[in-house]
Amino acid sequence: MSRDLRYRIGKRSLLELRLGDITEEMTDAIVNAANSSLLGGGGVDGAIHRAAGPQLLAECRKVRDRRGSLPPGQAVITPGGNLKAKFVIHTVGPVWSGGNRNEPQILESCYSSAIEQACRQGCLSVSFPSISTGIFGYPVDLAAPIALGVVAGLLHQPRSVTLARFVLFDQDTHRAYAEAAAELPGLFPNFQIVAEPIA
Repeated sequence: MSRDLRYRIGKRSLLELRLGDITEEMTDAIVNAANSSLLGGGGVDGAIHRAAGPQLLAECRKVRDRRGSLPPGQAVITPGGNLKAKFVIHTVGPVWSGGNRNEPQILESCYSSAIEQACRQGCLSVSFPSISTGIFGYPVDLAAPIALGVVAGLLHQPRSVTLARFVLFDQDTHRAYAEAAAELPGLFPNFQIVAEPIA
């Protein structure tokens, strides 16, 4: 199996799975799996803040001063600082507590809110990490179908974002997403989904 996979969603949109480092992405925006403080942390959050430099933290402080902490499931957008991406979209995923505290609904909202923020800025492309499957403990085999289902559904609707790329940090996470993506045609029988490897 190619580690990089592309799914054509209808006639105009692409969903991609890649193994790599999200801080190196050149899409219009990357998504940060943030914490509610917006002041940086571990995992993807820490890596993005380190790569973006102090400007990102300064922008996050402005957002926090204006609106307070960011609740799980919501998203805000800031400039990308030193990143190749123009914007960073910060969203707070759910902490896994067994699935009985609305974790799936909050995770869905993370992805839909992130794309909404991207569209408001006219972004054409967005790169996502696997939200909540690191230190927040969400099982990746349960998170991947939610993430892909939400994003594929939104890509099929008319909007500015026509490329959504999942940039996955390790082989196990990539494998879980690839297995979930193989089920997308069954989830969306009313529109065309074509899979192909990325050369």
